[in-house]
Amino acid sequence: MFDTKYPFISAYLKGEEAKIITSEHVNSMSMASNIQDALGTIRETDIGSYFEELEAKSFNAVDEYLWRYFAQRINYIDSFKLLPEDILKISKAYLAKYDVLNIKATLQNISTGKKGRMLPIGIIHNNGLLNKLSAAQNLDNITKILTRCKLGNYIPALEGYTTTGETKSKFLTEAKLDSEYYKNLLKIARDTKDGSILSKAIGLSIDMANLQIVSRAIIEGIELNATAYTFPEGYIITNKVAKELLSCKLTELPQKLENPQYKHVAEEILNSYSNTGRVTAVDEIIDKYKFRLLKEILSPRVLSPLVMAWYLIRKEIEIRNLRLILKAITDSIPTEEIKEYLVL
Repeated sequence: MFDTKYPFISAYLKGEEAKIITSEHVNSMSMASNIQDALGTIRETDIGSYFEELEAKSFNAVDEYLWRYFAQRINYIDSFKLLPEDILKISKAYLAKYDVLNIKATLQNISTGKKGRMLPIGIIHNNGLLNKLSAAQNLDNITKILTRCKLGNYIPALEGYTTTGETKSKFLTEAKLDSEYYKNLLKIARDTKDGSILSKAIGLSIDMANLQIVSRAIIEGIELNATAYTFPEGYIITNKVAKELLSCKLTELPQKLENPQYKHVAEEILNSYSNTGRVTAVDEIIDKYKFRLLKEILSPRVLSPLVMAWYLIRKEIEIRNLRLILKAITDSIPTEEIKEYLVL
């Protein structure tokens, strides 16, 4: 019997992709003088339609609604009766990144005594335990919540964390959490349809993360300390390769990368940093190239779980861009000044 599940979800997600904010929308929003006018220019998009029913005058209110919108969209898709099992597995594994972010925020809460922002998305949120996580006062409180949410695989990453204000402990714990997330995502990918392609896409994302760590460490002169924070699961840039790259100067980095695309990324990082002196230029360039690499691999795929992976990435980028634009409008910053930070 013909399986209608993949044709259905592929058609649905490709249709949703057509409702995502484009560069033309960004140009229209740049002419707006306030949040409401900006949102009015995107009313025909899915996210614009969502905001038509809401009162959102401040950036903080908009920011909260944006994350709630993202969570609602994913939960809605996950609830489809005709949803292939592999799609659901990828969705849940991918969105665990927000559990990791919320765990990091909680550690920051414990360390500083100040409540950080928790994102209303992820497994912990879906279990109704996000407020309890935010109120956690020690590691034992966190591990109990992770156990209840079947996220116990993240508990070992918390071992050795100290709240004595030592920055190294904080960064190392965060790197362990990220590494566990990537490891779990790769495990899920390998067990799904078209898993080799998805595994490559995840590996490329890890490569970009490692290249980002390496580039920033070289610029900031902390090469030796950075070796503990790279990820072993890269497609080309494993933590072993990253360690070798950390011994280079920034000017030598492009020559050390044999992959033409990666070499081009390193060259652009070098040129941008040389011209601006801004270490944040590394992050901007990495984000744009990562999006292009993933688009090349995932975007053409249909009748495959990869349509969900690409949809999640597109929606994340849409929300990221919208947050930047609306924050700029709120702070009276000309949109032209932040366009280089957008990923389109």
